[in-house]
Amino acid sequence: MYIAISGNIGSGKTSLTEMLTDRLGGTALFEETGNPYIADFYEDMNRWAFNFQVYFLGCRMKQGLKIKETKGYVIRTIYEDAHIFAGNLHEMGLMSSRDFNTYMKIFDLSANLIPTPDLLIYLRGGVPTLVSQILKRGRSYEMNIDLDYLERLNNRYNDWIDNIYRGRVLTVNIDSEDFVLNPAIVDDIVQRIKEAETSAAHPAR
Repeated sequence: MYIAISGNIGSGKTSLTEMLTDRLGGTALFEETGNPYIADFYEDMNRWAFNFQVYFLGCRMKQGLKIKETKGYVIRTIYEDAHIFAGNLHEMGLMSSRDFNTYMKIFDLSANLIPTPDLLIYLRGGVPTLVSQILKRGRSYEMNIDLDYLERLNNRYNDWIDNIYRGRVLTVNIDSEDFVLNPAIVDDIVQRIKEAETSAAHPAR
């Protein structure tokens, strides 16, 4: 089963993925570290937006091709990169229409070559929760992240989940469900994943 762990910056995707692999096994494909544009992007989004997003698009493509063979867990999908992150940068005027259109052509080609998730787990939370978790993990390049940028991403995430994405979704409210501190919440998520696996294996007729 191919499961995507999705959510805004600071939502706890890596932590949940590690917990699920500990409980359920399987392969986890984490976001690649060392994006050569990340520090520059947070310093000057307008200059580096296109480079930053194309790099991530290539990483998602690589993971998507690998997950076809292994199954397991992936942090974020290629759809989030396009519809949420690149779309937001274009909407904010930080990525030109020329660059955005070029990016979307690459995305359309890539998305047709990789599978869609069997289940998407969405970590939904408000900006105060996200900021608190960003500060806790202490990544230097995120310390001065623009709150308007984070809020816009959150709005796009919620709209994408509620109105655009058509796959199976399991939503975890991280404002009220701290799965890091409460193992019972992870137990519930594991049970819901097992139910989704059973449903996928025995679809209704």
